[in-house]
Amino acid sequence: MLAPVTEQVGGRTPFTPAEPPPGVTGLAPAMAMDDAAVYGWAMNGPYAGISEGLFFPGYPYLAELTQRPEYRRISEILAKDMTRRWVTVTATGDEKTDRVARLTEAMRKFSVQELFRKVAELDGFFGRGHLYVDTGKTDDPEELKTPLFLDKRKVKAGSLVGFRTVEPLWTYPDQYDANDPLHPDFYKPRSWLVMGKSVHRSRLLTFVSRPLPDILKPAYSFGGLSMSQLAKPYVDNWIRTRQSVSDLVSNYSKDVIKTNLGTVLNEGGAEALIARAELFTRTRDNRGVSMVDMETEEFVNVSTPLSSLDKLQAQSQEQMASVAGIPLVVLLGITPSGLNASSDGEIKTYYAWIASQQEALFSAPLKYVMDLIQLNEFGDIDDTIVANWNSLWEDDDSTTATIRKTNADTDMVYVDGGVLSAEEVRARLAADREGPYHGLDVSDVPEPPADLTDEPGADLTDEPGDGFET
Repeated sequence: MLAPVTEQVGGRTPFTPAEPPPGVTGLAPAMAMDDAAVYGWAMNGPYAGISEGLFFPGYPYLAELTQRPEYRRISEILAKDMTRRWVTVTATGDEKTDRVARLTEAMRKFSVQELFRKVAELDGFFGRGHLYVDTGKTDDPEELKTPLFLDKRKVKAGSLVGFRTVEPLWTYPDQYDANDPLHPDFYKPRSWLVMGKSVHRSRLLTFVSRPLPDILKPAYSFGGLSMSQLAKPYVDNWIRTRQSVSDLVSNYSKDVIKTNLGTVLNEGGAEALIARAELFTRTRDNRGVSMVDMETEEFVNVSTPLSSLDKLQAQSQEQMASVAGIPLVVLLGITPSGLNASSDGEIKTYYAWIASQQEALFSAPLKYVMDLIQLNEFGDIDDTIVANWNSLWEDDDSTTATIRKTNADTDMVYVDGGVLSAEEVRARLAADREGPYHGLDVSDVPEPPADLTDEPGADLTDEPGDGFET
């Protein structure tokens, strides 16, 4: 029978609310520095459950894990792939082309793509990341408490200073409802404490891609499960296996001399035995000769077979890719072997998963950020302007050429049938960032080629001088 939870983890339950470092809540004046004693409680002897990722290890320990490439590479790959191809801003109506271009340039000016990559890394490292909206009121504690409404009277044109990422160590949930599960703010912080300042959640956007059940949210400081904590059991197995294989390779062969150990009991016997071993070790060489006493000694070499160590080590390493959901060729650079072997299927599946993560984690915050930038740039919000995530999958040249030929044939049918105009087709080609006609002048439509059969006096035959000229 299992012992109670409090006994299993040394008197502290995994549901105990997380304790912030001094100064975060503002209850005690302090500089922005962590308290490893508070946040490292789960790593000590009786808290062995942390090795399986069952308890919150604390932000300082999670920060330490970022120094290991096994943890860092997983989160960095996911964050970079989620923002690598970024988005294409589009709108309904040709007259909004200039506005779309200005909005795209403003997003580049505010480094939105880079900030979303950083906040995705924070989510991977710590289970939670924040994006602070700076409207120039950072030093106004009373203003920070108020909601940031999407209105031109609240966000005036030119008032947006920028955006900044904030690590979760410096934040702590301020107010949330813990009584009524039907309340919209049930276990959802309305504001956050940031080094003593209460900041409304509309000014400090929260990113959590792996949320926990409500009962565990206080223990994790209302963050989610970090990718580092998920991968820890598998990384530990890999590190242990890697070191064991290294130790075994360096000591796979042992020389044994069978001798009379009873001489150790004689006076000076131990020293003589050690001297004998040192002599054997010093003369041990592929080009040397080892001599043993034919009556009292016997030489034996014991070697450990190494034929399957590479497979054991590879399997341990590949388990890290399984928990991260990243193909081996992406995470470890291991390409499939064998005839006609290909990883295209795994990569397509991985890209589909990345696309779902983009929608789940980024779409709502990105729309909010774009609305703020529109208020800052134009003084109003156009809801017909949207951001479409660009696909990570890239076709080869032959596939791309086939697709373009099919689209061209389809466009000709639509134009000839009166469904589309040449200007509309030209606008689509000019807006295609991946196509060869990106940036084409939409208004400069060339004249259609003349049909020679409609001209008066045209020759209706293929052969000149055959007597049928008109």
